[in-house]
Amino acid sequence: MTKRRARADIRERFGFAVKVRREELGCTQEELAHRAGIHRTYLSDVERGGRNLSLVNIERLALALKLPISGLFQLVERT
Repeated sequence: MTKRRARADIRERFGFAVKVRREELGCTQEELAHRAGIHRTYLSDVERGGRNLSLVNIERLALALKLPISGLFQLVERT
């Protein structure tokens, strides 16, 4: 019998989507954090799946990533 691998936690999938988009834009964590008005270490925690973001910070990140909120979540759904 094979074990089914559980889908990654939403925080990990969200963080991975943020990281992929940030890299597509050619931004460093520091640049993106500045654009979003958050601390770089907070962004690092987000990208590693260690933060459960508020709606306010999700919106800030989406704007900084030049995406509508729905577009950011579409990236999350693809991971």
